[in-house]
Amino acid sequence: MNSQGFVSSRATRRQTLEADIIITGGGLTGVCCALTAARRGAKVILVQDRPVLGGNASSEVRLWALGATSHMGNNNRWSREGGIINELMTENVYRNKEGNPVIFDTVMLDLVMAERNITLLLDTIVYKVGKSSDDAIDYLVAYNPINETEYHLSGRFFADCSGDGLVSYLAGNPFRMGAEDRRVYDEGFTPDKQTYGELLGHTILFYMKDTGSPVEYFAPDYALKDAEKHISKIQNNEYFSIHHHGCKYWWIEYGGRLDTIHDSEEIKRELWKVVYGIWDYIKNSGKFPEMETYTLEWVGTIPGKRESRRMVGLYTLTQQDIIEQHTHYDAVAYGGWAIDLHPSNGVYADGRACNQWHSKGVYQIPYRCYLGDHIKNLMFGGRIASTSHVANGSTRVMCTSAAGGQAIGMALALCVEKGRMPADYVSPELIGELQQALVEAGNYIPLLEPAETDNKLASATLLPSSSALFGGYPANGDWHRLTFSTAALFPVKGKMPKIKIDVRADENTELKVELRTSSRPKCFTPDTIIDNTNIALHAGDQSVTIDLKAEFAESEYVFVCFMANEAVRLPQTDALLTGTTTVLNQINLAVSNYGRQDPPAGIGIESFEFWCPLRRPEAKNIAFALEPALEIYSTDQLLTSTTRPVGSTNAWAASADDKAPSLTLKWNEPQTVSEITLFFDTDYDHAMETVQMGHYDNVMPYCVRSWKLTGDDGETIADCNDNHLAVNRVSLASPVTLSSLTLTLDHPGQQIPASLFHMIIK
Repeated sequence: MNSQGFVSSRATRRQTLEADIIITGGGLTGVCCALTAARRGAKVILVQDRPVLGGNASSEVRLWALGATSHMGNNNRWSREGGIINELMTENVYRNKEGNPVIFDTVMLDLVMAERNITLLLDTIVYKVGKSSDDAIDYLVAYNPINETEYHLSGRFFADCSGDGLVSYLAGNPFRMGAEDRRVYDEGFTPDKQTYGELLGHTILFYMKDTGSPVEYFAPDYALKDAEKHISKIQNNEYFSIHHHGCKYWWIEYGGRLDTIHDSEEIKRELWKVVYGIWDYIKNSGKFPEMETYTLEWVGTIPGKRESRRMVGLYTLTQQDIIEQHTHYDAVAYGGWAIDLHPSNGVYADGRACNQWHSKGVYQIPYRCYLGDHIKNLMFGGRIASTSHVANGSTRVMCTSAAGGQAIGMALALCVEKGRMPADYVSPELIGELQQALVEAGNYIPLLEPAETDNKLASATLLPSSSALFGGYPANGDWHRLTFSTAALFPVKGKMPKIKIDVRADENTELKVELRTSSRPKCFTPDTIIDNTNIALHAGDQSVTIDLKAEFAESEYVFVCFMANEAVRLPQTDALLTGTTTVLNQINLAVSNYGRQDPPAGIGIESFEFWCPLRRPEAKNIAFALEPALEIYSTDQLLTSTTRPVGSTNAWAASADDKAPSLTLKWNEPQTVSEITLFFDTDYDHAMETVQMGHYDNVMPYCVRSWKLTGDDGETIADCNDNHLAVNRVSLASPVTLSSLTLTLDHPGQQIPASLFHMIIK
């Protein structure tokens, strides 16, 4: 053991580290940024000021991660974010379908620690920025109080994913905080700053547990007394229930009238006061004797923060971009959460705890929102991306932020690889390179399909063992009562086929059927009625033929809507087919879905209906037959790089009765292959909430579990027997030269044919 005598002063240990990219912030944005850049070959240092990764999604805060899927409560079909965030969430469901927040911590840490190009610094707080010039960062200084080490972090590029934008702030980048006046962006949803306020507040969540025996609770002196008198939402069944905990108490919010950065400690103490006061009300008011055996298992120690600084970038996303779904030449990410603003008085406000207004579909986010023109080697993402206060009400959610983090990581990795600067990719001539790299990594960019420049798939002849036809679904389940209008959703190109369906009527009545499409391209809001018919029914069982008149020059999704009628039931099936589903015009209060959206006049929001799927195992498809069957699973579908159902299924699927599904690629000339990427269906329509909410499946039922790649001589090149991920990338130790390549697949289930979205062969 070392022994040292008295000295006048000492300094803590100092360590100098260098990397290509220094990323500050280990929330989902920073994690996705770091993993993307590291996998591309860049050396990365990821600095996180907490002992765990994940930020608001971590076990310290325990907020479920969501984005465009919005609890499956909006019209954004197959909209779950792709790429790294999809890998994280799919892996979490695989390991942790019960939604244990501690396990999600390990999922994130596992992926980060597996990357040899990432140096991870936990419990490390950046507090100083060193600049080589006014427009360039040279290094960061950070301190870890656990190991008493000061870090001097030098890098070529810097990514600020810190939530509050600390690095950007210290570097001098301009920023906004609070709501703009309406005249700035002419946003109809701009809040009244005096009554509604300018900022969203923080939240602290809690978990409770049934111990099976009586538990007393002694509230701390600082707990809010008579909580039900101070918090009107306790009297509102939509918000308060003794059976709620965790994310259900998102409305325990405070701090919107304060400085959400510098007043964070004051905000945290007020939130503790509220949480312990609500639990005191539950346990000791005498109104809930059934809670006698419950204990307060966990209370957050740091608040989950919604809003603080927003950096000024080259483009500012606004309400109009979201609601009108503007297109941008430099789109690299997308969002789909509602514009979700909360009253600044938070938990103490009367009335609604939030105002959520949805767009008719997902919207693009431009690359220019992630960089400015003041610091040339800095990019910023997450909730600090360049948006208005109103638009931030949508873009701030974690999966949307994470998709932006991947775009930043890819851009900076390309800068390292090709000797460029972030601003170079603002160029229309170069942005396609970044977009293609993102799509090849499994990301989706709405209304954009960048050209693939080096995929050997394009020059191959595709020879499938079979290709499925979509002739509807066979009935093999219970009957579905039309309590809510219900629609079969599938793509059609050419003439609309006739529909044959069995119907069970409780009395003489009629079945009203409407054929609907979306007025916006590649969206899933059924706001346009193409045709309709009324069919007379007699009491009992009968079979009817529905002849809806329409013809479609290009493939697009149609809704065959069976309108609500309590006296009518339709047959169901357990069959699942990639790119088809059944949706209902029903209610989901968790995302302000009341079956339709009817905003006040003048706020720039559209009125429309919501048609959404149920969750498994309740989710069943309506059984019917199409005449003729549709060719929506041909190998032509593989030639698009859109790896999810949009406009069409974008998938090849084998016939269900094909005992050995396979796809053979043949070339006229031998090809040298070093990397093969397969894109499978992990059900982008399922919202994979990371914590609290459990999931029925730990592997998405559409996903191919087993596959094998063989070459000319039948020798195995690669195989997998336990797949659960969307993107399977095979990097060969040594390139192989071949004239044919065969992919053999197993069907995921007896009534779930094997499908494949795309292949990239390099």
